[in-house]
Amino acid sequence: MWSILLRKFEKYPAQQKVLKLLFERGFQVSDEGKVTSGAIEIAHTQLAREAGVDRRVVDSTTEVILSDDQLKKIFQNVKSIPFLRDVAPLMGQGVIIITPDDASNKGIISEVSTVIAQQNISIRQAVSDDPFFTDEPRLTIITDTKVPGSIIEELLKLDSVKSVNIA
Repeated sequence: MWSILLRKFEKYPAQQKVLKLLFERGFQVSDEGKVTSGAIEIAHTQLAREAGVDRRVVDSTTEVILSDDQLKKIFQNVKSIPFLRDVAPLMGQGVIIITPDDASNKGIISEVSTVIAQQNISIRQAVSDDPFFTDEPRLTIITDTKVPGSIIEELLKLDSVKSVNIA
């Protein structure tokens, strides 16, 4: 799906950068061409600086998004969520970061969550990096309690898991 969206901008690599930034951050594009996070407007100059492009590239990207039904539906409905990885330890929660052997394999989340459930630990959040956006995708699991070190051994027994870190 992502490659289909990028093809719409294949002649405009600067606009591709903006498209990726909007999607990665979960920013929406309003009917007026404004970039928003909920009801908060994000200045096009700030987006341009982050993407390393001119502000006019952001303007033209939002115009293209609004002129394409598929892109418009996506960018008027995408949402961002709070990612708890860095604050979970401050709130007494556990963090497990899994590096998969191959992120394109099916069932990784299922296998990992089964091991965690067998330890009688509840999962509060699971966030999986999209292999398209990062060279080393990871699965981050936030648990309701700190995680015992013994769970590392169990997770490493899974064929789909290359490495495990606990915070």
